[in-house]
Amino acid sequence: MTSSNTHAASPAFQLSWLPAIIGLLALYLPTYYSLANGLWDSEEQAHGPIVLIVALYLLWQRWGQLQQLAARPAPIAGGASLLLGCLLYALGRSQDILIFEVGSQIPVLAGLILLEWGWRGIRLCAFPLFFLIFMVPLPGTFVDAATASLKAHVSVIAEHLLYWAGYPIARNGVVLTIGQYQLLVADACSGLHSMFSLSAMGLLYFYLIKHSSWLRNGILIAAILPMAFAANIVRVLVLVLVTYHFGNDAAQGFIHSFAGVLLFIVALLGLMLLDSVLGLIFKNKARASQ
Repeated sequence: MTSSNTHAASPAFQLSWLPAIIGLLALYLPTYYSLANGLWDSEEQAHGPIVLIVALYLLWQRWGQLQQLAARPAPIAGGASLLLGCLLYALGRSQDILIFEVGSQIPVLAGLILLEWGWRGIRLCAFPLFFLIFMVPLPGTFVDAATASLKAHVSVIAEHLLYWAGYPIARNGVVLTIGQYQLLVADACSGLHSMFSLSAMGLLYFYLIKHSSWLRNGILIAAILPMAFAANIVRVLVLVLVTYHFGNDAAQGFIHSFAGVLLFIVALLGLMLLDSVLGLIFKNKARASQ
């Protein structure tokens, strides 16, 4: 056993992290409490607690591996990252800027890792730290601009598909008129937040599967946003058809909520199907080369 491993396993080493853990809890438990009673209650940010749990679990998995690393701290980079994170937190918390408050945990955690294990620790924890980005709320100006464009495209595609299928449908902006009903394609139906959350789930899927082919991974990553957009069109079509055939009341409540679940099911199944097809293609290439 090397001296570094003996140091890593010592009780004093474990206790040395207690102040840092207490400090992290003091900073971010109020943040998580506010999110749980606010932003995470919305359909658009319901993926937030899932991202947090997954990231913390992945970091916990890395803990044993971090303990096996020889201590090679990067004090300048670590101190700068920790200072930046604390400044972002203070500004975000005091001014109610969630992007800064929630996003600050990434440089704070990165700074602590750098101060103890240096860049080797960052490389080991790169994915969990990156995954926390999906907890950060999107900027309002970006959301407004992207939502308007996406709603327009979803409305146009839904109108054309239903008209092609023979339904009496017309469109005025983002308002669809089918039969006696008028349906507004709301912000939640734009698919923007669905793309964001599905991107998180897609990247987690790739990370867990760990395909060796970079080309295969690249194709799958590039397919995430189109899959999410297509799944959102399916969601809008389902709501429009349920309204037309069964009335407006039938399309609200459980059906409306289930349509959001359907979006994830369609997108993830589509992604897995594409992965299976690519697996056959790449497997055939590997066999042909042997």
